[in-house]
Amino acid sequence: MSEQAVKDPLHGVTLEQIVNSLVTHYGWEGLGLRIDIDCFNSHPSVKSSLKFLRKTPWARKKVENLYLNMKMNER
Repeated sequence: MSEQAVKDPLHGVTLEQIVNSLVTHYGWEGLGLRIDIDCFNSHPSVKSSLKFLRKTPWARKKVENLYLNMKMNER
């Protein structure tokens, strides 16, 4: 395994897995309260969220950070 992969806590985790984990943990409403973007607040779905997040780097970064914080708090 490369040194970069070891340092990256998101290595091997897909964006779809991240969104599904967050929805399972917080629900759509809770997710929308934590990250106020339309794809979580207006007719949310995994498919529409993935489409938006793949095109919007700042939103994807917020989602990834929330996921990492959630994982850190599970420990």
